[in-house]
Amino acid sequence: MNWLLKARESWENTGNKRPPFAVAPKKGQRSVWDFPRPPVIEKVQQPVMVKYQGETIADSHEALAILETASPPTYYIPVRDIDLDALVSLPGKTSMCEWKGVAVYWALKDSIDRAVAWSYPKPFTEFEILKNHLAFYPQRLECYVNAERVEAQASEFYAGWITPDLTGPFKGEKGTEHW
Repeated sequence: MNWLLKARESWENTGNKRPPFAVAPKKGQRSVWDFPRPPVIEKVQQPVMVKYQGETIADSHEALAILETASPPTYYIPVRDIDLDALVSLPGKTSMCEWKGVAVYWALKDSIDRAVAWSYPKPFTEFEILKNHLAFYPQRLECYVNAERVEAQASEFYAGWITPDLTGPFKGEKGTEHW
């Protein structure tokens, strides 16, 4: 667990002080630079929906959002609100988050060559609430908050959902590799 503590301590930006390059939020907006690290979980008040080629894969009024410094929120939808028949797990594909634990990945049944979602079957204690939730890549699917389509974070790795109420710049954009 030593490596985990080192990884957690390596972050320079922690949401305590907005860097000078951060875009100041206007009324009704939030800066991702005010989000904390370690990340926090926020219950989403608006409906959240995920579609693929016009077909609804997920529709929830009980989604969770992870707020972490420099990133737009990542939305986690309870499995009870997801059409799991549209998805298949990708055996052997995993990654590690120093905050949440080991992630497993999911693909569309008709397109198993690319992950469209991930989950944490055994999240670390601080993020236990994410168990039985999936997060979706807005780069690969149509994702909506309050019936408004979100913009995808500029990255194939990160999967934050950019909504009009956020200001950046956002991790994943060109020149952000050191964040």
